[in-house]
Amino acid sequence: MKKRTFLLFTLILILGLFLAACGGAKEEGDSGKDNNGDTASKGGSDYKVSMVTDEGGVDDKSFNQSAWEGIKAWGESNGLSKGEGFDYAQSNETAEYMPNITRFVRDEYDLIFGVGFKLKEDLQTAAEQYKDNNFAIIDEVVDAPNAASITFKEDQGSFLTGVVAALKTKTNKVGFVGGIESPLITKFESGFIAGVKSVNPEIEVDVQYAESFTDPAKGKIIAANMYDSGVDVIYHASGGTGNGVFNQAKDIKQNNPEREIWVIGVDRDQYEEGQIGEHNVTLTSMVKRVDVAVQDVINKGMNGEFPAGEVLQYGIEENAIAIAETNEAMTEEIISAVQEWEEKILNGEVEVPQTTEELEAFVNSL
Repeated sequence: MKKRTFLLFTLILILGLFLAACGGAKEEGDSGKDNNGDTASKGGSDYKVSMVTDEGGVDDKSFNQSAWEGIKAWGESNGLSKGEGFDYAQSNETAEYMPNITRFVRDEYDLIFGVGFKLKEDLQTAAEQYKDNNFAIIDEVVDAPNAASITFKEDQGSFLTGVVAALKTKTNKVGFVGGIESPLITKFESGFIAGVKSVNPEIEVDVQYAESFTDPAKGKIIAANMYDSGVDVIYHASGGTGNGVFNQAKDIKQNNPEREIWVIGVDRDQYEEGQIGEHNVTLTSMVKRVDVAVQDVINKGMNGEFPAGEVLQYGIEENAIAIAETNEAMTEEIISAVQEWEEKILNGEVEVPQTTEELEAFVNSL
């Protein structure tokens, strides 16, 4: 009898250990996806985020860098480090976009960002092919149920830079240097011209495109021609090409310190890029807080609320568009005027144009 009781006890014990082992194996092998294929809510230490740059590179002093700074800040706040929870892949040419994306898919990153409109086609393809991953694109729109599209109201910030340029110019001639002519950069151009003309319709605006975001030499040549023609303030929306605009302005300032000549930066505060000895040629910058938007989307994804299939817009109201006040050349008078126009935009009194057609109608209404 004792022998049978001992045998029964042994069998029960073995069965219990077997069931516990099965349960543990199931928990350990959990993919982290729910039944709908969406990334389930995870703690910061388990959620992995990556980004793929365009050719501008992670240190482009523009939106690639801003996006990376946002991801890095999120990762470090969650006790993560580069390569261990968050990472980026540098793209030196368009052919590297898809390999970089698929590498992060293979390495099981939960959320993969594509930075810039050039990645649209490859990110669209990846989202359709890898349905269990989440993707997000910056400055473009991808149509997929597992992708979010992050856009900005660049026209609003560009309008305010136009106000600054109009108040600062002494020659009544200002310039706009664009990267690649596209609907996105047209938003910058249209907003800028609308801001300038709202202050003074008589100011002349010289518009030129470099047709590249990575050609500082071309940017320098365009800026040289503009400054030689009497332009004294240039707003650039040209990524790395804009470095040439800064270089030309600094060369002129170095040779003639008394000449008032300015550059308006873009995407992040480019004050440091304008430093030349005791002077600084960066009047202000249209700060597009890509870092704010990126962290917002990451946190939503980490909390199981990824905005799948949504087109998100970040502007002044979301604290994602701002005007830098770093340079003392941004006087109280100018700052006050910017705030007044900002309020007009927020209350709907001013509807900033985003296209060439809208700009024409706007200017005709002044």
